[in-house]
Amino acid sequence: MNIRNVVSPLPHLSRTALRRLFHGLVLLSVLALAPPTWARLSSDGHTTVAGAGAGWLGAVPETPVGLVLGAGIRNGRPTPMLANRLDIAARLYAAGKIHTILLSGDNSQVGYDEPTVMRDYLLARSVPGEAVVLDYAGFDTWDSCVRARQVFGAHRITVVTQLFHLPRAVTLCRTAGLDAYGVGDDSSRQWALRTYSYAVREFFACAKGFLDAVVLDSPPRFPGPRETSLEQAARWAGIRLDG
Repeated sequence: MNIRNVVSPLPHLSRTALRRLFHGLVLLSVLALAPPTWARLSSDGHTTVAGAGAGWLGAVPETPVGLVLGAGIRNGRPTPMLANRLDIAARLYAAGKIHTILLSGDNSQVGYDEPTVMRDYLLARSVPGEAVVLDYAGFDTWDSCVRARQVFGAHRITVVTQLFHLPRAVTLCRTAGLDAYGVGDDSSRQWALRTYSYAVREFFACAKGFLDAVVLDSPPRFPGPRETSLEQAARWAGIRLDG
């Protein structure tokens, strides 16, 4: 039997078709890389990596507000990555780099209250309750950034998260109208495999963030009403949110 009768020949493509296919693949690659590149470039010069010593604190500018983004709770306690974020926020507060702390997390389900667990963790580490404000509708990074500006009235913030998430977090907050700086925990030192898996997910999260912030200018899932709790915390601390 002639093998040509068994195996169908590959479709013949003209040079023009091949050229168009190549250009299409290049365009898809550019579109795929655009969101993470946007996040990296927009956050460049506005981030610091937290270290074990105190040297990194000198690179962090003083801002009125520290924004800590939720990262999950289990059995009434922060996940290890969230605990690291909160430890960094406590150090920033003790060093006078931030004067109030906005805790933004998920409280969309009964029995799951990220902001309250985050607050209790900070109170146990000598952060005064008067300086802590809770945002119960920080369902994702874009929502947290938009609500910090539009609902709580923040202007200048230091956002605290993990290093793999930092470019997107800072860029989204800056796109939301905040003068944002970022401090990141290098979680790869403790959880290398988990960090790398999250870093892969960041590729797709950047695409969603770019769509929300730049293409659609999406409102947060819960946009308001206007809160004055952060202004009250600022008055207690003797500062201005727009200072």
